[in-house]
Amino acid sequence: MNGNGPFSIAALWVHPRSMSTAIERIMRERGDLFCFHEPFMYYYYLGLGKRKLPHSDLDIGNPTTFAGIVRELEEKAKYGRVFFKDMSYYVLPEIFRYPQLANRMDHLILIRNPRKSILSYYKLDPGIPRNEVGLEAQWVLYQWLEENSGCAPFVLEAERVQQDPVQSMTRVWSYLGLDMKPEAFEWGEESIPADWRSVSGWHRDAMASTGIRQQVAEDERAVEQRFEEAARKSPRLWELLEYHLPFYEKLKARSGCG
Repeated sequence: MNGNGPFSIAALWVHPRSMSTAIERIMRERGDLFCFHEPFMYYYYLGLGKRKLPHSDLDIGNPTTFAGIVRELEEKAKYGRVFFKDMSYYVLPEIFRYPQLANRMDHLILIRNPRKSILSYYKLDPGIPRNEVGLEAQWVLYQWLEENSGCAPFVLEAERVQQDPVQSMTRVWSYLGLDMKPEAFEWGEESIPADWRSVSGWHRDAMASTGIRQQVAEDERAVEQRFEEAARKSPRLWELLEYHLPFYEKLKARSGCG
């Protein structure tokens, strides 16, 4: 567990618009994992009734209690390795009541430059609650997992995955004790995972893709300028960035560690 060998359950903890769906797709294409797409979304939006998720039609047939979702993951793990990706803010603070999860699972934390992720989210949902930017929750969960598992989660940067998908994912697979699977970087456009369809409005690019391609690193100043231009029209973007940027920087300093 925790990067020291084969696991039963691995979690990719993410924040919105962090390129997590593309990484999930790679993990699905391995073909040797039971994969779940944001199972705790049903707890957060339906079980707790936090709010109506825009651009979605959530399937009410899924478990909506925290304990029920944990049972579903553990039951599936009896038959093979399980991977899921989920938002950290979905599980806080309820996960604090389940310290055993820290030891029974392997944990990855994914981050992306908040200037990019906030802009991307804001275009889809201008009413985004501050907590749902998600980076504060990422940092809180990171600290809790480190304290309760005795092993810091592996921090992965979305930008590094874009710049070198094969090298980045090879490091992730090595951390999780998984074999290399080169075929996982290509897929057919027609083979869209069924559990993406209820939230398809959030994943149009990922659903239309047929693989993950290496990209040249974007100039940081260009990213800043794009954000500043948008923030002049929508000043709330500054508030969201200023609040979450310190948490991103703390996690970025731990990138590649675990």
